[in-house]
Amino acid sequence: MKRNKSLQVYFKEQLVGTLAITVNKNVAFEYDDNWLTKGFSISPFSLPLEKKVFLPQKQYFDGLFGVFADSLPDAWGRLLLDRVLMENGIKPADISVIDRLAIIGSSGMGALRYFPEQIITAEKTVLDLDMLASESKKVLEAEYTQELDALYKLAGTSGGARPKVMMEIDDIDWIIKFPDRGEDSNAGKREYEYSLCAKECGIIMTQTRLFPSSQCNGYFGIERFDRVKTGINIERKHVLTAAALLELDFVQPSLDYNELMKLTKILTNNNAEHMENMFRRACFNVFAFNRDDHSKNFSFIYDENTNRWQLSPAYDLTFSNTYYGEHTTSVDGNGKNPGEKELLQVGLKSGMNKNLCLSIVDEIRDKVHTQLNI
Repeated sequence: MKRNKSLQVYFKEQLVGTLAITVNKNVAFEYDDNWLTKGFSISPFSLPLEKKVFLPQKQYFDGLFGVFADSLPDAWGRLLLDRVLMENGIKPADISVIDRLAIIGSSGMGALRYFPEQIITAEKTVLDLDMLASESKKVLEAEYTQELDALYKLAGTSGGARPKVMMEIDDIDWIIKFPDRGEDSNAGKREYEYSLCAKECGIIMTQTRLFPSSQCNGYFGIERFDRVKTGINIERKHVLTAAALLELDFVQPSLDYNELMKLTKILTNNNAEHMENMFRRACFNVFAFNRDDHSKNFSFIYDENTNRWQLSPAYDLTFSNTYYGEHTTSVDGNGKNPGEKELLQVGLKSGMNKNLCLSIVDEIRDKVHTQLNI
């Protein structure tokens, strides 16, 4: 495998800039001159459109800025990539973060692409979901699987902890999840029911679906929002997580819903619809007991036509706990047992109307209780 010391970053067919490893293993970034004239800031707080060499100040992302770390897989995807590397006689510890981006190449989430691209697996397609779920379980349990290349091709660039694949079914690009180690077979059905409830609560989501299985009660699928089909063409959307935008360590509790509301206000120019939708997500996560609400589970999409950011559709909304038993994102400072009091303060501090906040709190609490029996 060829080692890289620098990479070119592209948005669609346009050169954005160059990444290069420094002597202390951080990864510097510099915009291309043409992009400075015609492009946009790919990370508005960390990488403004300026003629300079940018150096990351934090080490959360292995020496990368958050915007580039968002292109890399974590948890499940990283596990798959490391297994593929070892199958090819390469020690994962021996390759740099630049090499990992080169392996991702043009297959990552969002719109950014990295060149020169490094191909390490052969094309192989497996479409049977039960087989993929079974082979995913083998990977989790460190067993041998003949379908490692297929799993990597279908999910090697994905984020999140749960095993998953990305597939086109019925002309729609889906992310389809399988049960994690220790999860029961109801995980997919439960997340599907949560998605239906979230939509009833006024939370914007893409299509969701429960894919049939002969082994369990179904696999949860959600339509990708970083890919938009227009006829035969696929438009890639530039998406950034809150973790990337704010350069936060998403593994640790490092965010409050007050900050998420402020971030939404700044990025969307105080768009009332997006502000309300973020508030609805805070209410849903509290009342539906989704405590794994870390900073990578909130994203924003850049619209190059209007030169504006918007809140992305919601995702990863399901019953979940954390090992420390608190919300990863606190609610007005309370992560252990937040409720109406804290939610109201989150809304009021962001400038929302008190009566509107109270009505949303009551609406979502009632719908969660009725539909999810919580």
